[in-house]
This record gives sequence, C-alpha cells and structure tokens, in this order.
Amino acid sequence: MTIVELVLRPVPVARMRRVVPLVGPAFVAAIAYIDPGNVATNLTAGATSGYLLVWVVAGASMVAALVQFQSAKLGLATGRSLPELCRERYPRLGRLLLWLQAEVVVLATDLAEFVGAAIGLRLLFGMPVAMSAVVTAVVALALVELRRRGRSRPFELMSVAALGLVGTGIIWDVTTVGHQSAAGFAAGLVPAFAGPESVVLALGIVGATVMPHAIYLHSALVQRHGMTPAEARSEPGLVRRAVRTDCLFGLGAAAVVNVSMIALGAGLGVATAGAWTGDLFAAHEELLTRFGGGAALAFAVAILASGASSSGVGTLAGDVVMRGFLGVRVNVHVRRLVTMAPAIAALLIGVPLTALLVASQVVISFGVPVALFLLVRFCRDRDLMGPLVNARTTTVVAAAAGVAVAVAALGVPVMLVL
Repeated sequence: MTIVELVLRPVPVARMRRVVPLVGPAFVAAIAYIDPGNVATNLTAGATSGYLLVWVVAGASMVAALVQFQSAKLGLATGRSLPELCRERYPRLGRLLLWLQAEVVVLATDLAEFVGAAIGLRLLFGMPVAMSAVVTAVVALALVELRRRGRSRPFELMSVAALGLVGTGIIWDVTTVGHQSAAGFAAGLVPAFAGPESVVLALGIVGATVMPHAIYLHSALVQRHGMTPAEARSEPGLVRRAVRTDCLFGLGAAAVVNVSMIALGAGLGVATAGAWTGDLFAAHEELLTRFGGGAALAFAVAILASGASSSGVGTLAGDVVMRGFLGVRVNVHVRRLVTMAPAIAALLIGVPLTALLVASQVVISFGVPVALFLLVRFCRDRDLMGPLVNARTTTVVAAAAGVAVAVAALGVPVMLVL
C-alpha cells in the first residue's frame, strides 16, 4: 500500500474525531526546520555551490520526517517525553551528561533563532540592536505563554501561519530573482561534494534540518492532545496514520521551503555574478537594488517570521529538556533571559551574524546522533512501546542515519584544521 493510500484511506467519523487533535504538533516541530540557521546555511550553500547540496536537504528532510514520526509515537505510547524516559532509565551521571549536551544544542539553537529575528527587525524597521533584542524576547515569551496556558491550538495555528509566511516570502523571491536551472537542480539530487567547504556546509545543513531539540520537543507536544497511552495502544494503526499524516504535511512543507532557500541562493549568486556569497544583509541589499522593494520586503518578513516563531519553539524545547532530564522546571522568563545573553553579546560586539548562524548549525549537528540513538533505543523496545514499537526496517534506517551523521560530525573538526 502506498503512502498516499495510507494517508487518504477513509476513516469513520467517530474515530476521526479522536485522532484529529493529534494533527498539529508536527507543524510546530517544522518551525525548527526553517529557522534562521536554515536560511543562512541554505542560502550560503546555494550562493557558493549552486544546486550541489540539494541532495543533502532532500535526504536530511526525509530523515527528519522519519525521526519526528518516531518521536510522536514515543510520546503517545508512553505518555512521557524522550528526556523524561532518559531520566527514568539512566543513572544520574548519564542523565547529567545527556542534559549537558542537550543544553548546548538548545543554546546554539536559541542563538541562531534570536539572531535571525534581530536581523529581520533590523532589515524591516532599521531597529537598533538593543530594541530588537527586547522585541524578539517579548514575542518568543508570548508564544510560549500560549502553549504553557494550555492553548495548544492557537500556538499550532500560529506555527502554521509562520511556516506559510516564511515559505511565501522565499518562494516569491525565487520567482522574482529567477536564474534557475532545471538541469542544475536535477544534477543537485545526485550526491557529490566540491571540496572541504561544501562538506562543512553539508553538515551545517544536516544540523539545521534534523534538529535535536525538535526531537525532544515533539515527544512532549503530543501528550497534550487528549489521548492516553492506553488509548493510543488500543488503535495503533489509526495513531500511526494520524501521526504519519501530520509529519508528512508539516515536515514536507518545511522541506519545500528549505529547497527553495537553496534555489534562491543559487539564483542570487548567478544574478550578482558570484559577488554575493551568502550574507543576509547583503542579500537584502541586492534584492532591494536589483529587484525592488517587494522582493526585499518579502525576504525581511520571511527572516523575521522564521526567527520569532522558532525562538518560541526553542524556548519551549529548553523547558522540556531541563524538566525531562533533571526533573527541574525553571521559570520560562528566567530561562529566556539566560539563553538570550550569548546572542545579545554577539550582536553588541559585532560578530558577523551570517557566519555565526552557519557555525551554530554545525554545533547543533553534533547533538543529532545522540538524540537519534536515544530515540531508536526506546522506539525499538516492545515492552515500552507495545503495538507502536518500530518495525525492524525503521530501526535499521534510523540507526544508519544516526551513524552517518556521527561520522560526518567527527570529521568536521579535522577538515576545519586542515
């Protein structure tokens, strides 16, 4: 049976009412896959390598959909998040180490999202750094408050709207800039590299596309949608279909946006005869000068929507990580102030922001193998998952993806030194 048949097969109305609430968390997770780090990394890849790394985006997006599907299943089958299960099943030292690496990932994610939102505000309104920091923090906390107060649907609908804004802005600019090549795009689907720089960018794309904090978060998001573990286990087929549909559309939309970012970078690279190499401020200036205010406005709105929405998701993920691994819950406002500090420092001392965004994605990629290992470890446990346990093929594919990312991550420091 094909994926389309699995998704579209009719479901009785009474049963549909039970699973409709399960559709939505994947769109929240999808916001993490189109954050400003994605924008910077994908645009840089397109500008410097054309369509060369489209295959990396496509492959990473497929892995992301598989991973988020497993994360949602884990939360529904157990009633606990991935970090909570780690706290229950690993000794204290192991929990602390897992929490520490997860916090580094969340911090790098927060940095990228916060900086991205600040860039968007500056591009749109010429806002000073200090003011953009305050506005970004307020927006992020407002989004988190919606979720914290039990208003899941408004939070999810705002995530869908943000996803639409980012996608619309990027695709608008792709069509405006032009200079696209169908043959080049097709060639980009064939795995290849062009030197160490492209390998580092590929790892950055993986880190930006398979997001560890989204893996931790998704397993917690599904628990607030009214289905107990006993109910989920009683209808495993229906639950799989609901979660599969959610991930297919949510992560599929994010994949289209990410590929469009590569295409925009490639188009701008051709339009400027190679003079533009990925800087976001320079991209806005090139769009304004060469293609008019509409193209520049669409780009700025996309950056702002990406940064503001993913910042809220990142803050929520940080709460899930700390509460899950350590059993400690810190006030979200206090936590946000702490995680804002590195981003504010970077803004004030004048660190090149686009380079900082790309570097943050490389750091994030080091956390991907850990999150994938934990996820596969639990999802293959029949005693824990019951009828929602992973099929053997799913386990093998997910494990292979984790090994591939781990090998790539270990090779990057060597390549950077050389």
